[in-house]
Amino acid sequence: MPTSLHSKTSSLAQPSLPVARVKTRLDYLAGLIMSITLVSRLLGFLRDIIFAQFFGATAAFDAFVIAFKIPNFMRRLFGEGAFSQAFIPILVEYRAHRNKPELQSLVNGVFSAVGAALLVVVLVGELLAPLWVYLLAPGFIHHTENYQLAVHLIRITFPYLLAISLVALAGAVLNAYNRFVLTAFTPVLLNIMLISAALITRFHQSPLFSIQILAWAVTFSGLIQLVLQWPALRSLSLTPAVSWRWRDSGVKRVIKQMAPAILGVSIGQISLLIDNFFASFLPPGSISWLYYSDRLLYFPLGMIGVSLSVVVMPHLALTHQQGLKQNFGKIMDWAVRIVLVLAIPATLGLIFLAGPIITTLLHHGAFSIDDVKMSQKSLMAFTLGLPALMLIKVLAAACYAHQEMRKPALFTLLAIILNILGNFLLIKPLAHAGLALSSAIASWINAVILLCFLSKKKYLVWEVGWLKLFLAILVGSLLMAAVLLLSHKPLSEWLHWNLFQKIWRLLSLILSGTALYAIGLWACGIRWRHFRFQEQ
Repeated sequence: MPTSLHSKTSSLAQPSLPVARVKTRLDYLAGLIMSITLVSRLLGFLRDIIFAQFFGATAAFDAFVIAFKIPNFMRRLFGEGAFSQAFIPILVEYRAHRNKPELQSLVNGVFSAVGAALLVVVLVGELLAPLWVYLLAPGFIHHTENYQLAVHLIRITFPYLLAISLVALAGAVLNAYNRFVLTAFTPVLLNIMLISAALITRFHQSPLFSIQILAWAVTFSGLIQLVLQWPALRSLSLTPAVSWRWRDSGVKRVIKQMAPAILGVSIGQISLLIDNFFASFLPPGSISWLYYSDRLLYFPLGMIGVSLSVVVMPHLALTHQQGLKQNFGKIMDWAVRIVLVLAIPATLGLIFLAGPIITTLLHHGAFSIDDVKMSQKSLMAFTLGLPALMLIKVLAAACYAHQEMRKPALFTLLAIILNILGNFLLIKPLAHAGLALSSAIASWINAVILLCFLSKKKYLVWEVGWLKLFLAILVGSLLMAAVLLLSHKPLSEWLHWNLFQKIWRLLSLILSGTALYAIGLWACGIRWRHFRFQEQ
């Protein structure tokens, strides 16, 4: 397994400036970002617990989910590096081969072009809010009250698109300079704002008023995140300024690559939008069940897959600029190993503990027993695609570091088409769970095609030790599955326990399953030092 990498990442400065060489531990950076992301995800869980208790799976909350879908889609899309995939490779190239004024001009041009384009999109989106509802949830057309509420909420949340897009661009600049902490922290603010809004309006007599306050909290959180990024950009002397030099070659390349980059990493988000489209024709609550299931799935996906891709992206781009092909392949090999070692137990845990997790976190207040059972079905189906979704995050980064944008986009487009076909086939026999299963299958198709493509292009170098690792993962997984099966209790028992009993039992199962998985790896000779990866 790779234990070191010969690269010079920490400060690839302008040619006219001295370049400092600093050793960078990729495993340390990944662990740091995962820890910060864990805090954000825990707050996200708290947010969903509050939502479930206050709003349940009601028609009004369905309208909020639809209105929140577009800004949340953009947040997750850009937060997972859609802009970074197009911007960072060119930004690193400019740092390596251009002077500081040219670098500043690139930053100014990209911010101005994207900002102007999205301002137009926001204005048009406000006018066409009814069309958005029709596209995202056509079933609402037959429910006038839900339809009108969704239109109103979309108009409140739509400006978030502009703010979060600029936040993503600022984060890309910071990540290119290995400043990952602030960009990992900013999503926390959205959860804090939504939790605060829900608590403040808790005792208001009108649920519709509370839902509207949630929508306003979304928009204001975007503005706060943007303001928070500005001092960090100023410290790099790269504060964006309005510029009309959009014809700069670098700006044109970034803009040209953004669309395929966004499509290439968006299989999960687009699949969920498609699922919601189909779910709008199902009984009320279906969209909410998919929403809660997706939120639970995103906990390990965001903490592992997204965090890892954010860390490796600038290092892959730098390694490519230096022409170190072998080291590039080693980074990818290391990243894929990390994904599989962490994704498999996360998948097993979510599948075996889907019911207990949903019962413990969400079965409060307005969230009924039926909501628990329905959400359990869709969560188990979604989780089957979790390893694939994590792999896509890392594998796509290798393509973008080479500024290869079209192939990942084509692969994603194929997966989306197959997802739509799967929805038509599975919605009748499995309802909302069939939509989730179709998304999982499409994710695996996307991941396998990407894996084959990278291997063929030699972007991924398979190092020695894979057979040993596969056997270790298999042994650990069997041990973990055994303890979870032997400790299984019917969902009816979980539903009658108090909250303390649920939490204690759930934590015991998670810790015991994780411990046995780790013991299985250790028994097969796998040690933590095997996953250390340091740039020299």
